[in-house]
Amino acid sequence: MSAPLLALLDGSIVDVATPIIRADDLGVVRGDGVFDATLVRHGELRDTDAHLDRLARSAEILALPAPDRDGYRRAIAALVEAWDWDAAPEAVARLVLTRGPEGGGHPPTAYVLLQALSEAVIAERTTGVRVLLLDRGFDGEVVAAMPWLLPGAKSLSYSINMAAKRYAHEHGADDVLFVAPSGRLLEGPTSTLVLDVDGELLTPEQDGILASITLEQLERDAPAHGLTVRHAPLTRDDLARARGGWLISSGRLASAITSIDGVAYPASPLHDALFTVLEVRAS
Repeated sequence: MSAPLLALLDGSIVDVATPIIRADDLGVVRGDGVFDATLVRHGELRDTDAHLDRLARSAEILALPAPDRDGYRRAIAALVEAWDWDAAPEAVARLVLTRGPEGGGHPPTAYVLLQALSEAVIAERTTGVRVLLLDRGFDGEVVAAMPWLLPGAKSLSYSINMAAKRYAHEHGADDVLFVAPSGRLLEGPTSTLVLDVDGELLTPEQDGILASITLEQLERDAPAHGLTVRHAPLTRDDLARARGGWLISSGRLASAITSIDGVAYPASPLHDALFTVLEVRAS
């Protein structure tokens, strides 16, 4: 597998082993920063403008300086040029922006990291994912009314999300779907839920949920393939009556849910159509 590549916003490539972040950078010591990630396939980025827009929205929510869009484009272009696309046809570009060193006096830290898409994620497109339902402890609309909880921001504070995925792996599953105390379905740690309910693609309402660019693509392109997509207040009951479901995200694109809490889950008749819309392929 190809080694990761790192680029600064001036377009220079830096060895990933070269220190570029100070030990007191607030992105490191407090997770005070934002990021975004986009799939790059054979050198072609998906929805670059949308990811830069979301990075900017996340930065605004955290009161960070506006991202240098041209700088991020320079960094991405340098990485795409330097990457060995024959060795690793799919990679994930992570755009990072932190508040910089504690105490101020220094500019924010900004860079782009390009890493090969993991074989496990690629395999999940074919094999699907086993999912655990985990209580997130609060409802989406509650979070939406509390800006200090950073609703809608893709922040570097991802410890809870990663802990949830580790918990899933320790209990024989691949991923997690968060559920509110009310029973409302929310999202995965790094993904968005889509259900086939009576032939219609439904996804949870977006209160307190990070906007999904992959979902935006699905909403935009689905009608041309005879599919409809709608936001709805989904609950556990909807899981039980759905004909199938998927977790979608920028890197994974889409993986069918094959079981929930250890119980086999049906395969939707719309599976192939959804994969076509999102341009999902095994490699």
